[in-house]
Amino acid sequence: MANLKLTMALSHYDRHIPFFDGSVRAKGVDLTVLEVGQSEPLKHGSDRHERMLQKGEFDICELSLSSYLMAKSRGMPFTAIPVFPRRLFSLSQMWVNVDAGIQSPQDLIGKKVGLSTFQTTLSVLAKGDLQSEYNVPWRKIHWIVSKEEAIPFKPQEGVRIELVAAGKKMGAMLDRGEISALMVPHPPQEALRGSPKVRRLFTDPRQEEVKYFRKNGYYPIMHVVAFKDEVLARNPWLADNVMVAFDKAKEACMAYYDDPNWSRFVWGRHLFEEERRVFGDDPWPHGVKKNRANLERFIGYSLDQGLMKKKLEVEEIFATTTLDG
Repeated sequence: MANLKLTMALSHYDRHIPFFDGSVRAKGVDLTVLEVGQSEPLKHGSDRHERMLQKGEFDICELSLSSYLMAKSRGMPFTAIPVFPRRLFSLSQMWVNVDAGIQSPQDLIGKKVGLSTFQTTLSVLAKGDLQSEYNVPWRKIHWIVSKEEAIPFKPQEGVRIELVAAGKKMGAMLDRGEISALMVPHPPQEALRGSPKVRRLFTDPRQEEVKYFRKNGYYPIMHVVAFKDEVLARNPWLADNVMVAFDKAKEACMAYYDDPNWSRFVWGRHLFEEERRVFGDDPWPHGVKKNRANLERFIGYSLDQGLMKKKLEVEEIFATTTLDG
């Protein structure tokens, strides 16, 4: 029987190189792997999440965990496998204007704080972490968002969300003091250029994140891998086969770092070894069992922030054939 021909949209991470170079393939599938960014345009454009959720443009897609949960709770026709290609701690992604008088998370109360969108996974994580880890009620912050939401929702009463005018850049607003802080998945350009007006909220975010990991036991999930339901309905075996391919791609990626010069970083191998000492052999596990606490906490954040239509159990959000791992 001929292989299926499907499209899969991914970002260009090291753990996806085996898909792009063809060294890892999913059994029974000829995948056209498209390099599609989210906030940054790649070879096949940007806005990956919106293109999947609003237009069903890809058969398989790296997708925002937050938007996926919103879609699933609304009965939209997508189903994920427990593969998590992007993860971030929120604590390194919190930036402040140096003149805003913010010395601790508590100082964010009452301030204008920028987000990509209210539902962006990093946004949901940051709000939830501020409240649960630092006792900062996220409802007492005035949220400024840079673009329309991928999935429309009605904000809870009293929650302040303001959409900036078209063309305005959040990093520039932070630099000028028009917003006091910014929490986004990528560092603002002003920080990358070394602006003296922009710094991270935490003086030592690495240690904050080590504390978070030791307390909670996981590296927070940002993205899942989701299928259009019509694709899985016709070929239910696809979920397992694609998951196996992602497992193989992860193993291949780990092996890259056996070569001290695989990365351009002079001390790349040293950093790899340091991270293993702190986070263990695999802070990027696939499967439901090893990610249950991570997922349950994020579902709680999403519900608290008024994003999901109803509570979903972890087992409800993944293809049934992939629940054993």
